[in-house]
Amino acid sequence: MPVAEQVALNALAARPDAGTLRQAAYGPEPAPVVDRAALLAMDDGELHGLAGEIRALLVERVCATGGHLGVNLGVVELSIALHRVFDSPQDAIVFDTGHQAYVHKILTGRAKEFGSLRQRQGLSGYPSRAESVHDWVENSHASTALSYAHGLAAGFGLDERRAGKCVVAVTGDGALTGGLAWEGLNNLAERPELPVVVVLNDNARSYDPTIGGLARHLAELRSGRRGSTTGGPNVFEQLGLAYLGPVDGHDIAAVEAALRQARDLGRVAVVHAVTDKGRGWAPAETDPADRMHGIGVLDPVTGRPHAPSGLSWTEVFGREIAELGAEFADIVCLSAAMRAPTGLAAFAERFPGRFFDVGIAEAQAVCTAAGMAMAGRRPVIALYATFLNRALDQVLMDVALHRLPVTIVLDRAGVTGPDGASHHGMWDLGFLAQIPGLRVAAPRDPAQLRALLREAATGTGPCVIRFPKGTAGAQTPRLEGIDGIDVLHRSETGRRDVLLLACGPLATSAVEAARQLEARGIGATVADPRWVLPVPSAVLELVRDHDLVVTVEDGCRAGGFGAALALACSDAGLSTPVRVLGLPREFLEHGGRGELLAAHGLDAAGIVRASIDALSRTTPSSLAQPAERMR
Repeated sequence: MPVAEQVALNALAARPDAGTLRQAAYGPEPAPVVDRAALLAMDDGELHGLAGEIRALLVERVCATGGHLGVNLGVVELSIALHRVFDSPQDAIVFDTGHQAYVHKILTGRAKEFGSLRQRQGLSGYPSRAESVHDWVENSHASTALSYAHGLAAGFGLDERRAGKCVVAVTGDGALTGGLAWEGLNNLAERPELPVVVVLNDNARSYDPTIGGLARHLAELRSGRRGSTTGGPNVFEQLGLAYLGPVDGHDIAAVEAALRQARDLGRVAVVHAVTDKGRGWAPAETDPADRMHGIGVLDPVTGRPHAPSGLSWTEVFGREIAELGAEFADIVCLSAAMRAPTGLAAFAERFPGRFFDVGIAEAQAVCTAAGMAMAGRRPVIALYATFLNRALDQVLMDVALHRLPVTIVLDRAGVTGPDGASHHGMWDLGFLAQIPGLRVAAPRDPAQLRALLREAATGTGPCVIRFPKGTAGAQTPRLEGIDGIDVLHRSETGRRDVLLLACGPLATSAVEAARQLEARGIGATVADPRWVLPVPSAVLELVRDHDLVVTVEDGCRAGGFGAALALACSDAGLSTPVRVLGLPREFLEHGGRGELLAAHGLDAAGIVRASIDALSRTTPSSLAQPAERMR
């Protein structure tokens, strides 16, 4: 067995699901696995052939499972050169962001597991310390690699056993638009003697084209003008760092020569490698909208997806915000380098002067929106929920403290599925519940998303709207409205044993659970609060009429909607027991959204089980006797 593969399998042996990972090979043919000794022995022709094999493997496997394809097709030669020059894991290689590490995984013994990529108990779509000793950092949020590199190199410098070993930070031009990247560069410049090689993978894109003064500067360097517009040294040299490049990132020999030179300098050096995103696969090379950055299941020949089952939540939002933009001239939209993935492409095309891309800089987006609101605009910021974590200080101190009419739209809220622990948008409700004056809405269906977005974007204070990844589904009609609360189901018998309060699209599962409870003789009411935080006072009136309340949310149980309701009930002197269903305070694995929701009791069956258990603990007679309180 190749040495690199053995190292990876040794790391897997400690995992309880190691057997599952090893058995998840895709297809009967062995995938290309190369140890470093064999890699070093290859001539130019063999290396070119290996690059072709890896690209074929990526297209076949990633189109079958979904994942980040375009960026990995662009780093094949770069990754091969990295593993020829540096001795991983003794030399630490850190990827920023980790979605460009697929080739690194293949070269370190995990090619056979690629059929399980992003599947539950399968191979992670990002570097994973549990998978391999070659993965130093589980890095999936951008702009962090340079800070990690600074810390690793400084720490290694205190260990004589690691003398002469390098830290390699593979970052992107998009990641350099984030503020933390510049904090890392600033500190590396303070310690230029550290053996750190910064590999700048410059493909002029993240999800969207790289923007700002940095993008213009890198374009100058790519064109061969080493100096800036003022004729001085480039920005890296101005910081006191060595700079090598630009080099063709698809020329293994050229990249390898530059990496060896940088390594031998024994100090902080930047290697500027220019690559083409999607290299070697026509559907990705010719895609102007960069839809091949992160893909679902596709035809590996045409690059076309299967027929869609309906509009996604993102598409519903994108259409509605564009319509609102036409109706209200003071609405402006902001993106953190994710115009298309968050649904803002149509708004940006119709109103280019009112659309602002700030790069991979969520804190900048929120603070800029605060300034725009002060200037009389109505900003709408669209982010993935997981990335709001990076701007909480700005939400609290720059938006909420000033009571500004800023709307933050959180895509991929709750369980997102195959991207795993770092991308589940499960922390937002717990964080946002602590912010004074901030309202949070969770639409259950497309009609509610449109209605709540209009309320938020035309309101008077800060708002957040959260919705999940996936198809938006059909409308869930209400029976009646009570002070902004939608009642979706009432027991035909008039019994009020259980009140199910569901956040967002989990209302569908709650309605199904109510029907199943009634089949067991238990009366259930289902209500959708719509605005889930702070807890609406009308919800408390519903609570008074029931023996038990069960809240259902795809966020953390600790500190979310259910916890806020329990506190509100206590403050109001209500003794009705509250059972909170939600996600545990853990980092959840990757897998299908439906699989993970069911695993944590957030499907109809789980709601039924929890309701019956809670009733048996609190009012056992209610399972056999009619409720005293009748409608």
